[in-house]
Amino acid sequence: MLQGLYGSLDRDKPLVRLPFTDFAVGTVLLALTGLIACIVISLMFHFDESTNTHCQVPNYLPSISASISLVPERYIWRFCIGLHSAPRFLVAAAYFSFYRGRFAKSFPDMALSVLALLAALAENVGLLLLTYVSSTETYSVHKNGFITFAACSLLHMLITCRLWQVIKKFSLNPEEITSFRWKVRLFLFNVSFCLVAAYFYRRHNKYCEPIIYTLFALCEYLVVLSNMAFHMTAFWDFGNKEVMVTTPAEDKRY
Repeated sequence: MLQGLYGSLDRDKPLVRLPFTDFAVGTVLLALTGLIACIVISLMFHFDESTNTHCQVPNYLPSISASISLVPERYIWRFCIGLHSAPRFLVAAAYFSFYRGRFAKSFPDMALSVLALLAALAENVGLLLLTYVSSTETYSVHKNGFITFAACSLLHMLITCRLWQVIKKFSLNPEEITSFRWKVRLFLFNVSFCLVAAYFYRRHNKYCEPIIYTLFALCEYLVVLSNMAFHMTAFWDFGNKEVMVTTPAEDKRY
């Protein structure tokens, strides 16, 4: 978060006021910049190491796990995701507060809102786990972090689409309707390429065919990019909101 100096006359004013749209874009750009930087550096300087697999067949793209396990890519990714994770927790809390205001009188939807919050938190924890424990350090921990991230990401997107389907029925706000439509599209896109990626990964391990792992890596990129785009729909959901950093209110002096 940004910080600023303040004088005694401005004690009751916000230190920072940031439009939520800028906040959302900046959060996603941190992860996107880190991902692109790691892949490009891996291709330019560590091509053989990042594209090598146990099959020893031609491969032209590194998987995300391979590209973020090398140096300096590892530290670039950790830096970007470390900064990216704190706002993600804040956004999860903002969505839960939003849902609580909409579904306070509907127990089933309120229960789904709680589950959406837990899934969002677990998704972020899984991302941190796979980030700070690379596949070359402790593979089982990295693998479990990836599984947690992928599973909770899909669960979070599914529940979010269900909740926004309810919101859309009672909303005349064009931003909310646009947000719902893009959430559904990105969720279906994400699920489709998750399945295709799983197919290519299994086929690669079973038959060791050339190029197949490259296709898996490409699908993996699309899965992650669609996940980022899904989170970017907060741009519409909180477009008129601001993120503020303030000082605690002081007791009045008489």
